[in-house]
Amino acid sequence: MLTQPWPSMLRGIWGDDERYKNTYWSRWPQYYFAGDGAKIDEDGYVWLLGRVDDVMNVSGHRISTTEVESALVSHPSVAEAAVVGATDETTGQGIVAFVILRGDAADADGLVQELRQHVGHEIGPIAKPRQIMVVPELPKTRSGKIMRRLLRDVAENRSLGDVTTLADPTIMNLIQEGLGAGN
Repeated sequence: MLTQPWPSMLRGIWGDDERYKNTYWSRWPQYYFAGDGAKIDEDGYVWLLGRVDDVMNVSGHRISTTEVESALVSHPSVAEAAVVGATDETTGQGIVAFVILRGDAADADGLVQELRQHVGHEIGPIAKPRQIMVVPELPKTRSGKIMRRLLRDVAENRSLGDVTTLADPTIMNLIQEGLGAGN
């Protein structure tokens, strides 16, 4: 949260001052809150965690994608993770995770189940991903932002939208091939 003006702060919304106040100043009136989460580790490094408002509704429970991603990367085998909510007839939304393993970790039998159990231990059984896909890379823009829209398309077996903004559009082919392999 920012307590002093900052160069990248939004100063208003054209023609809608009330929306500006409600969006950025209503949660804590003395602080500008843009909606991004971060944490400071024991070494004093700041880790950006993503949007705090990116939540899934799983069986009536609101679960943050960031929270599940953090649980996954706290496992020693996981280097990076992205989580999306996919339509599920039983639970409303199912948690689908895409993970990149650390260089020395192997995609061994049982690792996906171990990761599901790890998330259940860290957060609770309701947060266990319905599906975990081990992928070689995540779809990112040239600036490094993960394109969750494309991951949702993969999770819901929809045709992919525009991939021209990706740093490497071929990544989506590798992810879809992995899905066909039964991860």
